[in-house]
Amino acid sequence: METAVRTHAMLCGGTGCMASGTNKVKASLEEEFRKKGIDDEAKVVLSGCNGFCAKGPVMAVYPDETFYQDITPDETFYQDITPEDVPALVEEHFLKGRPYQKLAFKEHDKKIAIPSIHDIPFFKHQVLVVLKNKGLIDPERIEDYITMDGYKALSRALTLMKPEEIVKIVTDSGLRGRGGAGFPTGKKWELGLKIKSDEKYVICNGDEGDPGAFMDRSVMESDPHSVIEGMILCGVATESHKGYIYVRAEYPLAVKRLQIAIDQCYESGLLGSNILGTGFAFDLEIYQGAGAFVCGEATALMRSIEGKRGMPRPKLWRSAVKGLWDRPTILNNVETLANIPQIILNGAGWYRTLGTEESAGTKVFALTGDIHNVGLVEVPMDTSLRKIIFDIGGGIPKKKRKFKAVQLGGPSGGCIPEEFLDIPVTYEAIRQSGAIVGSGGMVVMDDSTCMVNTAKFFLDFTADESCGKCVPCRIGT
Repeated sequence: METAVRTHAMLCGGTGCMASGTNKVKASLEEEFRKKGIDDEAKVVLSGCNGFCAKGPVMAVYPDETFYQDITPDETFYQDITPEDVPALVEEHFLKGRPYQKLAFKEHDKKIAIPSIHDIPFFKHQVLVVLKNKGLIDPERIEDYITMDGYKALSRALTLMKPEEIVKIVTDSGLRGRGGAGFPTGKKWELGLKIKSDEKYVICNGDEGDPGAFMDRSVMESDPHSVIEGMILCGVATESHKGYIYVRAEYPLAVKRLQIAIDQCYESGLLGSNILGTGFAFDLEIYQGAGAFVCGEATALMRSIEGKRGMPRPKLWRSAVKGLWDRPTILNNVETLANIPQIILNGAGWYRTLGTEESAGTKVFALTGDIHNVGLVEVPMDTSLRKIIFDIGGGIPKKKRKFKAVQLGGPSGGCIPEEFLDIPVTYEAIRQSGAIVGSGGMVVMDDSTCMVNTAKFFLDFTADESCGKCVPCRIGT
């Protein structure tokens, strides 16, 4: 049993922050704690992605050893940390008990430091369901996930619920597939349960390839057990006993943490032949894709797992009827599955309080491009584009530039201009604007962006005329 500590320094261990030097900062913090004689009082924990990717390495400091059970409003947020900053940071925050102003967040047009994470616009306008554990747990420790009610939904489903009841809750919640198509998840599961077969499969589609999209990667890196629990719940609901997580090999950290989580589940009796002593069996393994964009499409993905060339096949029947190896297969993406444990725990009615009647719940977006606050955000699906881009994202970085458009939906989506900024991010409203919600990549562009070349890049439409205003158009490229 670990010794309780006074302070947890939750240092972001997502891919973005790792690339910015998280490991060096961690080593410096631990060394400074030893020098100051507080290494038995303060602990550095590598969490999953904190979400505020533009400011990495970032860290949230929690002042009490019981913060898992009773999260206080006193979390202090630090950004752009370097090893050279560490001695002063430790002296001010950990010894003198006051925020270190130099590393505190400051809005781009103001000089006032905002130390509390709950007062920072990027965080305070979000509503977390899928990302509820972001920055709070060590993704490589199953104990941390269990402390945050992890696998509680699975226990309830296995001991108190029938498959039909699980399917009904998912259906009543209004959850739609977060991979882009927005197909009702409950209908897919209902069909999977009705079809009888000697073998059925559950697949998690983690082959994220849209430009600017990094939502699924961050969830797999930061909270792998939420995806695994969602998959096992899908197996219980559809009477399936085998699962695959399809992840592109370019996501090595996600693959590593998913494998650690799977191994921990087998050791803990949460995967295998007799889960939680109930007799239900479910086995799970990772399949690494080779990075082909087309393998994000369901039938191409399944052909890839079968060892064939990843190419789409005619959809003569739904995958829930005939999918992987011609067996019934339920395929959902990462974000969809990560919603499931919360829906089972809190109920369909709770989930329906978020979003709209037709687009219930929240949506995770990867906010990037010409924007101050690049990062991962989760908002109810009735939130306007304006609120996401300007309140959460902080607007356009350069003072002389103005917002021009936001690209949604990847290559199948579209560019939404300023006149549509006040529409909500629902499936219906975004479709009427000419784009789609897609998997969640949200690329913001300012008025220096050449829309002709942007259109060619995203393959959204063919431009016959040049705008004549920017260098690429003037020189005919």
